[in-house]
Amino acid sequence: MKRTILASSVLSILFCAPILAQMPANTSASSRPASLGRELTLAQAEGLALKNNPQITIGKLHALVAHQYVREARSALLPNAYLSVTAVDSNPGSRLAAGSLNNSILFPRAAAGATVGQLITDFGRSTNLLASSESQAKAEDQNAAATTAQIVLVVDQAFYNVLETKALVAVAEQTVDSRQLLVDKIKALTDAKLKSELDLSFARVDLARGKLLLLEAHNNYQASLAALSAILGYPDEQDFQLVEEQTAIAAPAPEVLPLIQQALQQRPEVLALQDEVQAAQKFGSAEHDLWRPTVSALGVVGEAPVRDNHIPNWYGAVGVNVNIPIFNGFLFNARAKSADLQTEANRQKLADLRNNIARDVRTSWQDTARSYERLSVTQQLREQAGLALDLAQSRYNLGLGSIVEFSQAELQKTEADIADTDAKYQYRLTQIVLAYTIAAPR
Repeated sequence: MKRTILASSVLSILFCAPILAQMPANTSASSRPASLGRELTLAQAEGLALKNNPQITIGKLHALVAHQYVREARSALLPNAYLSVTAVDSNPGSRLAAGSLNNSILFPRAAAGATVGQLITDFGRSTNLLASSESQAKAEDQNAAATTAQIVLVVDQAFYNVLETKALVAVAEQTVDSRQLLVDKIKALTDAKLKSELDLSFARVDLARGKLLLLEAHNNYQASLAALSAILGYPDEQDFQLVEEQTAIAAPAPEVLPLIQQALQQRPEVLALQDEVQAAQKFGSAEHDLWRPTVSALGVVGEAPVRDNHIPNWYGAVGVNVNIPIFNGFLFNARAKSADLQTEANRQKLADLRNNIARDVRTSWQDTARSYERLSVTQQLREQAGLALDLAQSRYNLGLGSIVEFSQAELQKTEADIADTDAKYQYRLTQIVLAYTIAAPR
């Protein structure tokens, strides 16, 4: 009588097992305590990074410094004015006897006056220096934009890494729950002498593997969450609840050449190097202009209320000064040659950057296309693995299949779930990288 009741219980477990196997995802989620972390969208994460990341501030400060250099270069084209106050006391009849070729007479006096100087022309040197500094300031603005784009890219990658690892944690939890039910079922069958200890051992091994998978998934999730917290400017890990945007999966661009052209036209790194080449060209022209004359005007006016009888009570004068360089030990030649070499070096850097960007765009486009194709493959793999698991479970429940066959099917189902989850987020990550490489507007 007892054996009949036990056999009935075992049969009930066998019939209920397929139903129980579908319950862990819901029941386990409701039994676990909800996290108290605040919600965070992708746009909010990007805003926090742009506000808190020091690299953004550094890039902006470098741009501000470059704009001050523009003002410094422009000052050479504007008048210079300054006030002077001079008081001199000397012995009557004193003369400068050595060390100077100017007027050697010293008169006691106290005077104040103003001096105004204006560059008339240096035949293009100052204007070339101004144009060079303006191009360099534009380059720093583009470098700041490039830094911003890089920070946004890193934030987006970290954001989706957290989402992916969290999804893999859910897959691992569901795997552990389903394998725990299997262990409980086989243990009941083993206690009823309907299954061997070998079946129970295999089930427990699979359960242990599932727990190891869950531990690794949890570790990866915490690591990705810590990385995201650091990028957003937090010194410690934040328990964010990321809000994933539900967007349709779009196919990648069919051709890569338009993407390469867009990248070469819009990437801030390319624009920055183009400005640097232009700045170097203007600076080289300014260095060549060192050999040209400099024409400047000077005016002075002042009053001497305390003076010697030989000095009038006021003075004033205007003049024009022309400086023509003749020889300075080949200094100007060396400076001009150095500027030309630097211009050529910047051109080569620009050409190398263009080649690297074209390569990066092509590689990113190929990765995106491959990840898009992988989506359908992993989806089919997941469906077929699910069918194989259902068949293996039915065969095992009916005594037609072995525990090895069932364990292998369950392992394949877990691997298929992981591959499908990974494929979805990897495609999104490749889209993010491709958008960065072509400087796509956000």
